[in-house]
Amino acid sequence: MESFQLLVARLRYKHLLMLSTLGKVGNLHQTAMVMHMSQPAATRMLSEIERVFACQLFERMAKGMRPTKVGEMLVEFADNALTRLDRCAEEVHRYQLGGRGQLTVGAIMGAAPDLVAQAIIEMKRQRPLLQIRLMGETSDQLVALLEQGKVDIAIARYATSIQHNQFDFEPLGNESMVTVVRRGHPLTNEALPPLEQLLEDWPWILQPITTPARQALEKEFELDGLMSPRDIIECGSIFAALQLVQKSDALLVMAESVLRDHLSIGLIEMLPLSLGRTLSPFGLLTRKDTFYGEPVTTFCDILRRNAVQWE
Repeated sequence: MESFQLLVARLRYKHLLMLSTLGKVGNLHQTAMVMHMSQPAATRMLSEIERVFACQLFERMAKGMRPTKVGEMLVEFADNALTRLDRCAEEVHRYQLGGRGQLTVGAIMGAAPDLVAQAIIEMKRQRPLLQIRLMGETSDQLVALLEQGKVDIAIARYATSIQHNQFDFEPLGNESMVTVVRRGHPLTNEALPPLEQLLEDWPWILQPITTPARQALEKEFELDGLMSPRDIIECGSIFAALQLVQKSDALLVMAESVLRDHLSIGLIEMLPLSLGRTLSPFGLLTRKDTFYGEPVTTFCDILRRNAVQWE
């Protein structure tokens, strides 16, 4: 049997579109409508793809179709390939209209206010016509976006240790995690109780459990022999977390760089708690075995230079 790479090379754009669409809708009739073709033609095309790979890619169910294990692999490949093709077509179109390309950056919230924002400002000074998109997400979300080709680079942490097989990582810096409460919170008017009591008696606003920051926090609780807070609101949105902490008695753990402006104008107050001690550095994540040309390489150079200044 031919190697998987050679088989994939025989797929055409319409084959990729069919795999991606059928993987999403799970129905051949709906797939045919989306692709503006008859159902018999869609059936022939699917059969053609399955002949290429000499195996069944979708199981025919009573109420639709479900990808097999090999089918899941090909649907994921098709999704990623189409995303990259769409972005390439958009960049070419912008260039034809007189633009100078596009750069999509993903960054965790702790790195965005200082390091990434400054790098973007410097990049725009050098290339005013470059379109830059900044996507602020948690590390686990950014790794997924990087894998799918929806961001060029990510400033984040590995979400799982095995991801070093997929991505290269260059450390850039770290976040200083602080614990804050609303202005006038009862805890700001008295001696702070032990952490164990705070975890038991008060609500907490924490990042989702899938994020490295939250996992580091849970590791500290474990090392200190403490139970996790009983009353938790999981929140991955900076805006929502800031609204929640200002309107409730909850304690919020977040990067100081994100909270700095709210602290300076007195909307929230910092508690004397040391959390986030075991948080690993964030850094520049790029896909392995991927050629990066302009403007990605220039932006990475700016990040590296600025990271040294922030130390």
